[in-house]
Formats: sequence, structure tokens, C-alpha cells
Amino acid sequence: MKKYKRLLIALNCLIVLMVFNYSIYKNEQLLDDNSIVFFELAPVDPRSLMQGDYMILDYKNSSTNTSDSIASRGYLVFNLDENNVGTKVRLQKDKEPLSDNEFILKYTKRNNWRLNFGAESYFFEEGQADSFERAEYGALKIDEDGNSLLVGLYDKDLKKINPKGEN
Repeated sequence: MKKYKRLLIALNCLIVLMVFNYSIYKNEQLLDDNSIVFFELAPVDPRSLMQGDYMILDYKNSSTNTSDSIASRGYLVFNLDENNVGTKVRLQKDKEPLSDNEFILKYTKRNNWRLNFGAESYFFEEGQADSFERAEYGALKIDEDGNSLLVGLYDKDLKKINPKGEN
């Protein structure tokens, strides 16, 4: 029995590592293969005493007026302007239909009036909150299925905020 127990533990560890590495691979593909889309932020407080400095992001496109008719999971359909700034067109339950210059971003309903895009917090080094207070855009990389990764915060001129002067 001990022999099988060790084999089962080893097999479970292998499966966990495979799933974890596949997730990393998918995120790396998303970062490499997609262009940056900017979404305007609503102001929030950049401080958490329990976790250090971080900013909870609230996107202007995430607010809704009617919560009852919105599916708990779905897609925000948006279009892009000449600066790659996304603007909400509509919400829909499925990926299709899409018109020209329309793209999708997955959402879940956070509460009655807000949507969650999966990129709602940004962590930074302690003591750099002042630099990030001027953030007006969250930059996301979004794949064709609507999955997203937050890649940075940008100011009103769409310049990446780098408090240490890094590029």
C-alpha cells in the first residue's frame, strides 16, 4: 500500500506542475501575441495596510445602469480609438456577434452595478503611491477569447508610469 501511496502523491504533484506550467505558458502567449489596449480608470485609494501598497482599479467601462438584465458572466464589447483606448459599446452573453472594429473582454458581475475584468488590482513598491496617483489608464493585453492581463498603469498622455525612471 505504501508503494501505491507514494506513486499517487508523485502523480498528483506531476499533474499540479503540468497545470501550473500550462497556465504560465498561456499567460506568456497572451503577453507576447497581443497589443496593448487602454481602459480609462475611475479614481480609487492606493493603500492597503494589510498587503502593503497597491491600487484597486476601477474602470469607467465597468459601471452599469441596469443590473437585473446583465448576465453574471459575459463579454464587454468595445471598440478602439486611434490611441488604442477602449470604449464600451455593449454587454453580451456570448462572444458573437461582433462588427468591424469591435473586440471582446470577459467579465463577471462583481455586484449589482460593477463588472470585474480580472485585472482589478495593481501592486507596487512601498512608498511609491504618489507616482501611481496620477494613473488614468490601465493597460491590458487581451486575447481573441477575451482573457486579459494587466501590464501597467499609464498617465493622461498614455505614458507608462515608472516611478524609478525605468523603461
